[in-house]
Amino acid sequence: MVADDINPVDLPEADLAIKAAPADQWTGFWTRQNMLGDIGGLRSALAGYGVTLALTETSEYLNNAKGGLKRGGDYDGLTTMTLKLDTLKLFGLAGGTLNISAVNIHGRNLSADKLGTLQTASGIEADTGTRLWEAWYQQKFLDETLDVRAGQQSIDQEFMVSQYASTFVNTMFGWPAVPSYDMPAGGPAYPLSALGIRLRAHPTDAITVLAGVYDGNPAGTNDGDPQRQNAHGTNFDLHTGALYIAELQYGVNQASLGQTETANAGLPGTYKLGAWYNTQNFADQRYGTDGLSLADPASNGDPTQHSGNYSVYAVADQMVWRQAADSARSVGVFARVMEAPGDRNLIGFSANAGVTLTAPFAGRDTDTVSLGMGYSKVGSHVRGLDIDADNRVRNGETYVEATYQYQLTPWWQLQPDVQYTINPGAGQSPNDSTQRLGNTLVWGLRTNITL
Repeated sequence: MVADDINPVDLPEADLAIKAAPADQWTGFWTRQNMLGDIGGLRSALAGYGVTLALTETSEYLNNAKGGLKRGGDYDGLTTMTLKLDTLKLFGLAGGTLNISAVNIHGRNLSADKLGTLQTASGIEADTGTRLWEAWYQQKFLDETLDVRAGQQSIDQEFMVSQYASTFVNTMFGWPAVPSYDMPAGGPAYPLSALGIRLRAHPTDAITVLAGVYDGNPAGTNDGDPQRQNAHGTNFDLHTGALYIAELQYGVNQASLGQTETANAGLPGTYKLGAWYNTQNFADQRYGTDGLSLADPASNGDPTQHSGNYSVYAVADQMVWRQAADSARSVGVFARVMEAPGDRNLIGFSANAGVTLTAPFAGRDTDTVSLGMGYSKVGSHVRGLDIDADNRVRNGETYVEATYQYQLTPWWQLQPDVQYTINPGAGQSPNDSTQRLGNTLVWGLRTNITL
């Protein structure tokens, strides 16, 4: 969630007013930008002591132009503060990093208010409030071929991640639909996190192995709104089962340690296979303990319980074209698929895919333009329950997103965005299970400020 330091970009060719300014005014302009990005020099001073302070503000206005629950727009925003301590500079201990981050979430959520979609329009949508997000310590070993991280972690920062999907606004390009709906409380992912330990190993330059075990429910309970049950991010619970997750990554044409990004002329790519397993019990989505459908008036209303829950997934990121070995202009494609049992889960299958063009115009080396889609299919027992209850039968929901990231200054990014969702709510309105929603068309603008 916290962006890396952004490299300076060239002045936009269309900005004629700034281009025409005298040289001394132009120098002053960039000096002011650099001072703002460095928080008045505070960050540089702290860095000398091994302390890294980052502050980001993501704000956006999204508007539903048609379909869904109702038309209209909403503003929402996310402020993130992250403090990192380098133990080598602080204490002389090489390879150690302490990370603490907190978030303030403000505004309203368009998806809940006006869309009714399963695949929410924005990755920063969450209950308003201020909370601790992550608090972990990481230690590297064996010439950095092995590292261990322990503490409060949000696993969407490392697991199931797609490099090229990160440019999009829709939530499901980040944390996918399967874990969002099938893990208790949505899993240890923004805005929640959970206590756990993660191991990462690099047995070769091409292979990386990630494995972790975390508390099974970051809310600490299955009752009520998970984000309200853990309103400040400080539950630190270890009593609600366990979540095990592992991921194998294989990189092709990756730069080795000490090489520059252009040292390997081949087109880079990364391929991942992963799986997770949660030890808690999960309710059947159709049948009760008496064998009757939960929609049957004679049912005891007590769902059959299944021991454990799991999912398998695959992620692929591949650059397919680059103008030259030392050029920023390139095209990357990605795909991610996930599947989970249909008897105990709302979502049985989800997928994302897309394409991203970096440096679409001359002098815009850090801009990106992206086109992607997402699909989620509800589980078989959810569809069966709809049939039993004589409701509209839910099936799948598909969305398409087009977005452009424009790097206005080294610390300020603007991002216009358009999304179109087909069959929102998988064909059923959340307000009336006998009705369907019209397809939605969302447009908006996001701004990212990194200080």
